[in-house]
Amino acid sequence: MVLIVEVQIETPAWRKAWPRVVAETKELLRVALADSGGKRSQLPPSSKIRRTGKPGHGELNFEATVVLADDARLKDLNARFRRKDKPTNVLSFPDGDNPPGGGIALSLETISAEAEAQGKSFVNHAKHMILHGFLHLRGYDHDRPRAARLMEGLEIAILARMGIPNPYLIETKTRA
Repeated sequence: MVLIVEVQIETPAWRKAWPRVVAETKELLRVALADSGGKRSQLPPSSKIRRTGKPGHGELNFEATVVLADDARLKDLNARFRRKDKPTNVLSFPDGDNPPGGGIALSLETISAEAEAQGKSFVNHAKHMILHGFLHLRGYDHDRPRAARLMEGLEIAILARMGIPNPYLIETKTRA
């Protein structure tokens, strides 16, 4: 499978908070694609999949666009597509016209606030949210307990390969 990743930085503060954001996002998704290959439930029939190379001999393209934005942008997207009038950390948008793949949008302010509250580094939390959105594009979900355990286990394993601690072990900071 060939991974094609585009990173769009709409909010310049992302570069300051995470200087290697483009390269590290691409590497994270490369590892995630390799490690999440077993889930194919949302892939379309082969006749609808864009392939590279000669017809019948090419590899599957998985195209993902990662949009690094702010709370205002995520609030707008969340309201338009989920009918929730508030910002959120990450949203995934499967590409119905060109599967497999799609878009992932992240909010700088929300991810920063969550990382601070949970005692995590900003970069590690952002990587977790990108991975979380990517797994949704791969067909994983967390709407039922068994599905949630599967998705979370995969997130933990992939992040561990990248040297990132278990994101579900949260050290909530207390204010004295």
